[in-house]
Amino acid sequence: MASTIKHKLLCCLVMLAALLKFSTANAQVPFYKDASQSIDSRVKDLLSKLTIDEKISLLGYRSQAVPRLGIPAYNWWNEALHGVARAGEATIFPQAIGMSATFNEDLLKQVSTAISTEARAKYNLAIAQDRHLQYMGLTFWAPNINIFRDPRWGRGQETYGEDPFLTGRMGSAFVKGLQGDDPKYLKTSATAKHFAVHSGPEATRDKFDAKVDEKDLRETYLYAFHELVKNHVESVMSAYNRVNGVPNSINKMLLTDILRKEWGFSGHVVTDCGALDDVYLTHKTLPTAVEVAAAAIKAGVDLDCSSILQNDGIKAIKQGLLTEKDIDQALGAILRTEFKLGFYDDPAANPYHGYGADSVHNEQHLALARKVAQQSMVLLKNNNNVLPFKKSSYSSIMVVGPNAASLDAMIANYHGTSSKVINFVEGITGAVDKATRVEYDLGCDYKDTTHFGGTWAAGNADATVAVIGLSPVLEGEAGDAFLSESGGDKKT
Repeated sequence: MASTIKHKLLCCLVMLAALLKFSTANAQVPFYKDASQSIDSRVKDLLSKLTIDEKISLLGYRSQAVPRLGIPAYNWWNEALHGVARAGEATIFPQAIGMSATFNEDLLKQVSTAISTEARAKYNLAIAQDRHLQYMGLTFWAPNINIFRDPRWGRGQETYGEDPFLTGRMGSAFVKGLQGDDPKYLKTSATAKHFAVHSGPEATRDKFDAKVDEKDLRETYLYAFHELVKNHVESVMSAYNRVNGVPNSINKMLLTDILRKEWGFSGHVVTDCGALDDVYLTHKTLPTAVEVAAAAIKAGVDLDCSSILQNDGIKAIKQGLLTEKDIDQALGAILRTEFKLGFYDDPAANPYHGYGADSVHNEQHLALARKVAQQSMVLLKNNNNVLPFKKSSYSSIMVVGPNAASLDAMIANYHGTSSKVINFVEGITGAVDKATRVEYDLGCDYKDTTHFGGTWAAGNADATVAVIGLSPVLEGEAGDAFLSESGGDKKT
């Protein structure tokens, strides 16, 4: 009898220990960190655990850490226009307008696949050292699918050209390579920008009102965005300008009625950087930052590339302009992106966790960059079949021009850095034998058409290669193209 009681008691103790172990294990893994659950239910659970102040702190691109829930700080601002940008060693592919000139969407998808591989590798390496840096994240604000309608626009180089159909095809291919094809996880997050009717001018972009009729809006300016939404782009960026009087970042018709309700977009909307400040400082359509914060959330903005939502969101709630439900809707959209990227899961379960240093700027990616460059080039004239040069026919070559040895012209804007960029002077010198004479002269600068150097030397050479054109300091984004006479654009 005593042994039976002891046996039952032992069984109970074993069961109790098992239950305690199971309960402890479950207590250690919050529901929102359970990768077997649906993303929507995990987002709902995490939202229920956050205070209103914590929620507000997550609505800016410099997302704040929430240590009690194990949420690290994260910077949403990362660039990948034609390679991982501003993040150290990375493969630099041809500028977007050049890649579009290949008319090869499969090749462009290979490019963005290589870019996202390098991005994941750099992110993995940074996180391993507990570095949470801007430009080393996984949420990329590319591609730029604005329509290059006016050749004076300095940022036209970032686009896929003047044709909405081509832009939609090339932009969709780029998105597919960036985001990957895993059924559960995003490789990186892509962003279609700048929504909408944003094709210059640069100097007045913060106050410009784009007047457009419904036909032009739909057929020219919205077509490519719709194509990218149909191909599941994760994010859309609102533009600085107004459209028919309404600033894009508080434009409910664009951000909610068309983007979400009509097109079924399910990702998150981010503002261009400082665009909310423009609403009350330059557009002056609303008087205060607090009202702007409320209007942006109500219109459909989820993430702010400035500090207005983080600084003034709580004030908007206290003034009755926003509710916590409004905040949850916005934050829920950006949390879904984080879950898709695997931020709250065991890194080892992510198919992209294994990328490391050997995935960055490797021989395969360099070969791909060369292939894209070759397909992007257009030979306009080849009188008497001068090209390609036959080495045996030329004993002396003169290389001239402002872009012959220009690093800026080689890497374009929104660029990465490389430990080995070969300019035209270096490339041509390295391609000929040691018995061939190669000379170089800058020849002229970008603006002086009166004074020329190297003319005498060119007359003494068998062939002269002149490398001319513009550079990103003459045309590009406002502020970056600091030598531009027209705020980033060409004047004429």
